Amino acid sequence: MSDDPTAAGTTADDTVPDEPPTLPTDRRTGCPFDPPAELTALSDTPIRRMRYADGHLGWLVTGHATARAILADPRFSSRYEFLHLPMPMEGVPGELLPAPVGDIIGLDAPEHTRYRRLLTGKFTVRRMRQLAERVAQFTTECLDAMEQAGPTADLVEAFAQPVPALMICELLGVPYTDRERFQSQVATLFDQTVDIGAKGEAYTALLQYLGELVLAKRAEPTDDLLSDLTTSDLTEEELSGIGGLLLAAGLDTTANMLGLGTFALLSNPDQLQALRADPGLAEQTVEELLRHLSVADPLLRSALEDVEVAGRIIRAGETVTVSVQAANRDPQKFPDPDRLDIHRKATGHLSFGHGAHQCLGQQLARVEMTVAFPALFARFPTLRLAVPPQEVPLRDRANIYGVVSLPVTWDKE
Repeated sequence: MSDDPTAAGTTADDTVPDEPPTLPTDRRTGCPFDPPAELTALSDTPIRRMRYADGHLGWLVTGHATARAILADPRFSSRYEFLHLPMPMEGVPGELLPAPVGDIIGLDAPEHTRYRRLLTGKFTVRRMRQLAERVAQFTTECLDAMEQAGPTADLVEAFAQPVPALMICELLGVPYTDRERFQSQVATLFDQTVDIGAKGEAYTALLQYLGELVLAKRAEPTDDLLSDLTTSDLTEEELSGIGGLLLAAGLDTTANMLGLGTFALLSNPDQLQALRADPGLAEQTVEELLRHLSVADPLLRSALEDVEVAGRIIRAGETVTVSVQAANRDPQKFPDPDRLDIHRKATGHLSFGHGAHQCLGQQLARVEMTVAFPALFARFPTLRLAVPPQEVPLRDRANIYGVVSLPVTWDKE
């Protein structure tokens, strides 16, 4: 079937096989960077019926063009309460609740538009690039501490988490005196070994802190995003919620890209050598790692009305699971898609989504990774895994994929 979402097809062809597949999630042993083999095996059909965790009969999209079309179509909703989960998620109820205040990911227009319009001007490419100097400073500080404590480290704890955490502090204007407290709560929130209760307490404490920070910014603004937003018509509750969203969306994804991306480059020495030989390839390397790893997956939408896509009729109320990792490995868009190739022009990948809900902080994430990867490998030319690759613990049951920890070592000079 053609992957052209505008192609005419048998529009009544929404027949259901006897047993539609569920979302494949198990990756092949020894292939931590590749999507599940059962998932990529479905790529010959860009959209197909799929059975959800609660028995809902919805759709799975694996084709790049079809995924892009759905993500850009306002007839598909992002509201959580309309969605069905394709697989059980730890700590997430089977029936989703409406988005909390300030969580623009789970909103549609016009509510989403209001928030988005206020935030878009704060995340311009120019402004994010101005933060590159701070990224470089925080990266150097983390690498200094890592080198002093070495020659072994957990790269996640020493580097991948603190760099984006410090940048979120910078973005929100968290005072230096509060940063240790802030980072401690953040570390608890994203620690895969911590139980749900402790994570809930950490998140509540963070929201309480952000509420206090909002009041402080209103009283005495500083040069940061949160202070800028206090001049808008947003309430304290909305500002705290937006701060929590920026924290969750901007930290976990970037931290896992830094951790898993390092693992991927160490596992592909020819690509790492190419980056070391030409640091000018850093931006291309970041885009290719984003495409190849697709850590934020899947994206969910619900049809608000009957919609025809790629010759199939998606009925109102049906949930669509857009597999970002499958779309980013679509051979019709990316030739030889399973190969990590930092010389590839990976433009058009969907790792930051697409359409009205495309990631606001994508430019900051790009700046962080473009600075951090070359700095890490320049500082530690002999950096390597401290355990066999198969012993690296993976976050394979989370909606943000990555490594739980990444033990590394290097030769001291």
